[in-house]
Amino acid sequence: MDNNNYDVIVIGGGPAGLTAGIYLARGKMKTLILNEGTAGGQMVLTHEVANYPGVESISGYQLSNIMKNQAKNFGCVIKSNLKITGLNLESEVKTVEVNNKDIYTAQAVILATGGRSRTLHVPGEDKFKGKGISYCATCDGDFFQDKDIIVVGGGNSALEEAVSLTKYASSVTIVHQFDNFQAFQHAVEEAERNEKISFIMESKIIEFIGEESLEKVVIENQKTKETFEKEINGVFIFIGYEPNTEKFKGIVELNKWNEIVTKNNLETNIPGVFAAGDSIQKRYRQITTAVADGTVAALGAMEYINNLHALVQA
Repeated sequence: MDNNNYDVIVIGGGPAGLTAGIYLARGKMKTLILNEGTAGGQMVLTHEVANYPGVESISGYQLSNIMKNQAKNFGCVIKSNLKITGLNLESEVKTVEVNNKDIYTAQAVILATGGRSRTLHVPGEDKFKGKGISYCATCDGDFFQDKDIIVVGGGNSALEEAVSLTKYASSVTIVHQFDNFQAFQHAVEEAERNEKISFIMESKIIEFIGEESLEKVVIENQKTKETFEKEINGVFIFIGYEPNTEKFKGIVELNKWNEIVTKNNLETNIPGVFAAGDSIQKRYRQITTAVADGTVAALGAMEYINNLHALVQA
């Protein structure tokens, strides 16, 4: 069991969790990252990262590997593709159960579970996931070589991924429910300049239709409520993320959007439990903001543990 005792356990291995692991391990904290998916989180799905300071251009997959290797080189233990099956965070010694058998303990825990792609919740969406509907341009873009596709959304991710998908698709139609975009101006201008991209504004998809794979969609105008069918080979949906916080309900404080509520040092309502990244209550969600959160949470956790040690010695 001694090998399962850590100073800090980080739950989640995206940019926030990996950054926390780097800072903690470099600070000589015995650190464990427990990650239910693949290390890197949503960052892995990003085709190109061109706004990470100090790096002109890199894929999300490459950047996640660099972060993971940095954490490991400082001594951080990373365990991925597992299932968190139990949590006891309220006591002074925090306990995390994995796969209904392995128990890990720590003095502090950082919750960095990120989020997942939000869905449209319309008829046919579940049926055609992976059969014409995708939430990851990097993963599935090359399946639509010389095809006509739709991108749903009006934020940075939607517009940036629409541009990246023009490398494969013969045409990209952006369908957005509002009459203006919520993206940065440079992303809007880049999409508008691309000859392969067209726009259907103030509209939304209300149904996906097909036999074995997606064949067409039904689009409704938000103002007139008129509908029409559009034949299409694929649809990529980028309408934001939902926080992966189901496991923490009734344990840490969540807001009405199920985001974790934190203090300025990113500590939750439970002493010794911190949170970072896309699962916390905040306005902007970028790789850089997740990295910043991971840094603050790690420093907060180290300060918490050092204060515990000081009390014991006193």
